[in-house]
Amino acid sequence: MKRLGQGIFHIAILVLLVAITFWLERATELKRPGSDGLLRHDPDFFVEKLTMHRFGPSGELQNTIVAEKMVHYPDDDTTVVTAPRLIFLKGPRPTHLSAKQGLVTPDGREVVFVDSVRGVREATKTDPEMVFTTTHLNVFPDNDTMRTSAPVTLVQGASVVRAVGMEADNKTKIVELLSQVNSTIVNKRR
Repeated sequence: MKRLGQGIFHIAILVLLVAITFWLERATELKRPGSDGLLRHDPDFFVEKLTMHRFGPSGELQNTIVAEKMVHYPDDDTTVVTAPRLIFLKGPRPTHLSAKQGLVTPDGREVVFVDSVRGVREATKTDPEMVFTTTHLNVFPDNDTMRTSAPVTLVQGASVVRAVGMEADNKTKIVELLSQVNSTIVNKRR
């Protein structure tokens, strides 16, 4: 019986040593903040000096997007572009858009231009160029449309229009000002 007790005692000591070793390994393991990949906002890819062309069904070039840098984040499927420029090429008056930053929706159907947004519709033989500025602009490249709820200033020649909110259709060349419109229109025949 004495030998049986000594055997059990040795096994108990061995089990206790294994348990203490396991506990020490877990207790001294370094836990870094944000070590869970799902909680981090790390990019999975980036592109520098981006140029992207979009073509229509019959092969004609519809628009071009150029950016200094594009970064994609997989945790929320966002894409951030630095210094984006979008050129709508349809029609006789191409439209150029630029901003300091852009955010692309996961499906790519909308680009939100943010900070120092500037749009230029090129001049024709009869009309001077039209320039508009705002703080943010939602652009839908597939439909050639854009809109903002922010204050916007439009300048064409000597005429200046200020408003809050704008919707523009690049195909029809119609710009709708939504509220608080204040304008100085100069007759171009002068």
